[in-house]
Amino acid sequence: MVTPPDVTSTPATKTPEPPPALGADPPRIVPRRHVGRWATAAVALLLFAMVLNSVVRNDAFQWSVVGRYFTTAAVLDGLLLSLWLTAVVMVLGFLLGTVLAVMRLSANPVLRTLSWGYVWIFRSTPLLVQLLFWFNIGALYPTLGIGIPFGPQFLAVKTVNLLGPTLTAVIGLTLHETAYAAEVVRGGILSVDAGQTEAAQALGLSRRRTLRRIVVPQAMRSIVPTAGNMLIGTLKGTSIVSVLAVHDLLYSVQLIYNQTYQVVPLLMVATLWYIAVTTVLSAGQFYVERYYARGDSRALPPTPLQRLRGQLTAVRQRLSAATAADARPVIGGDR
Repeated sequence: MVTPPDVTSTPATKTPEPPPALGADPPRIVPRRHVGRWATAAVALLLFAMVLNSVVRNDAFQWSVVGRYFTTAAVLDGLLLSLWLTAVVMVLGFLLGTVLAVMRLSANPVLRTLSWGYVWIFRSTPLLVQLLFWFNIGALYPTLGIGIPFGPQFLAVKTVNLLGPTLTAVIGLTLHETAYAAEVVRGGILSVDAGQTEAAQALGLSRRRTLRRIVVPQAMRSIVPTAGNMLIGTLKGTSIVSVLAVHDLLYSVQLIYNQTYQVVPLLMVATLWYIAVTTVLSAGQFYVERYYARGDSRALPPTPLQRLRGQLTAVRQRLSAATAADARPVIGGDR
């Protein structure tokens, strides 16, 4: 005997909703409310306002004194010397660092060992110790000569008063930065896919030309960000040469506040100049990174100006949409 199916157990068919009437407003999409995000932003802005208020309204900063000494000749001369030291040290450091990086990647075990030893020694020694060592090099080597080892010398120079403070700063900073630049360049070269080198060898290119025309341009994408950080670090690191009485920005400021006893406002002058120059260098680093990212990214990251234009366009579109919604005529209103 076949039992008929139970009609009551069959799920009821859902009646489809009728389509919206012609001319009716579409359903409004309400965005998700991020309460925690806005609360965190409010707390951060409150803390920032408190810090800004404490800085602006604190009479101990003596902002009038800061404005008076900000563009004085002594401060500007010290700033120019700091910029000159930074440029010279970075150029020489990366030139020598590139040579050390190539030596480290060489198949010659002697070159690899010498390069590793140089990096090991100069990265293990504090910069201040290196500067003081080179400043007192005359106590260790009264004369420096060129000649045959354990034989006659062809040229000998007395080291007394040979290295002045500025030259000592250039030598010490350059040798210190060379060790770090060598590792930066080596890391950038190793980041390039080995298939690029194999393809160049298959085409018959020499090792030197492969390195110069294929490997290094692709390695720049990895080298530039770290090199930019090194550049900013070198700019700030030049302040350490003030212990050698080099008239950089910090030493020039110290000479002034040793006479006027206005320590805090003069230190603020140096701080503001370091911030201004670092900001300019950071902006330049962004555009250099964007230039070398052309072959890796399908779409380049937007520049700050492009990002600002996009935000203004989005705000303008929202205002236009809100205005159009308010001006929309009401269809099918109350009779």
